[in-house]
Amino acid sequence: MSVTVGESTLCLVRAAAGGDERAWAALIDRYGPLVMAVIRRFTISRADAADVNQTVWLRLVEHLDRIREPEALPGWIVQTTRNECLRVLRAGHRTWLFDPLDGAAETLVSTAAPEPGELDERLLAEERRQALRDAYAELPPRCRELVGLLLVDPPLSYEQIGERLGVPIGSIGPTRGRCVHRLRTCPALVAFIGAAGQSDSHVRKEARRDAAAVG
Repeated sequence: MSVTVGESTLCLVRAAAGGDERAWAALIDRYGPLVMAVIRRFTISRADAADVNQTVWLRLVEHLDRIREPEALPGWIVQTTRNECLRVLRAGHRTWLFDPLDGAAETLVSTAAPEPGELDERLLAEERRQALRDAYAELPPRCRELVGLLLVDPPLSYEQIGERLGVPIGSIGPTRGRCVHRLRTCPALVAFIGAAGQSDSHVRKEARRDAAAVG
């Protein structure tokens, strides 16, 4: 299997379940930041953090052939990582994610455990970013290219975008509309908005706002 930037999660899961090492590596690249974002919210040692990270991927290997809804994978990863972090804490490994001998008080402040509400908000925000990345990855190549150009800072003019894509200026607006619609209706983003809507309307609105940013 040749893994591409826009490879759908479903294709990657199926290929990885079949033993494709490149697909497995692509899954780790895609969801590794999400795992680490969850781990960083818990005050566990570096060794325990590495253990949790490894265990999460082992759990995924065990469940790959049972995944029927890949759009739910980010949520599964978040919950599994949380569970593993809690398991470590319950085992009594309550150590800080910093070297106590380095004398850096700032480290203690930056790694102190957040309040429960803040923790949930950060995790939801990371899930939102991951859902948007997944949705973007599943767009057709032409849409990904256009959306990427629309989000350039400073903004490009339609004339500049048309030159880069080799398309008439008049076609950019209608194409943008179709691409934004595809982005908003991608299973990964729809699943996240639905799940977030059950617990956090603010994060749901943020996801919709980000999806609309190219519109």
